[in-house]
Amino acid sequence: MHNELTQSDIDKMKEEIEYRKLVVRKEALEAVKEARAHGDLSENFEYHAAKKDKNQNESRIRYLERMIKTAVVISDDSKDDEIGVNNTVTLYFEEDGEEETFKLVTTVRGNTLKGLVSIESPVGKAILGHKEGERVYVKINEQAGYYVTIRKIDKTSDGNDQIRRF
Repeated sequence: MHNELTQSDIDKMKEEIEYRKLVVRKEALEAVKEARAHGDLSENFEYHAAKKDKNQNESRIRYLERMIKTAVVISDDSKDDEIGVNNTVTLYFEEDGEEETFKLVTTVRGNTLKGLVSIESPVGKAILGHKEGERVYVKINEQAGYYVTIRKIDKTSDGNDQIRRF
């Protein structure tokens, strides 16, 4: 499966990789070296913790490099009156009678707890390309779904949805 990423996503991932290789890797190696100097490695908690941190950093680097290598680059441009990637959207959920506002993002940045909804989620797929005022059916599966009405589209980006995890 290929992840759909914008060029901005890829740039942020490359930035994180560089930071992890130049800063975090150096710190992790130093921590391992220092912990090793404390003696018996079989009972040295600091050594095992430092090795674990070092390995997690290397794993994250490999993960990001693989994501970039297999990514399908998509555009975050959309028409002025249509919902696109990186747009903040207010939806009215008819079943609940409630409004929710969230930002539509690529999968790698999706985090519903922070109001970032993936374009590959059911609601993301359903509303992408639609206009303010439209009523859209969100299909969950073959038997279930619900209707939402698009109340507002905000095209400004606040930059608070960074990929970085370091």
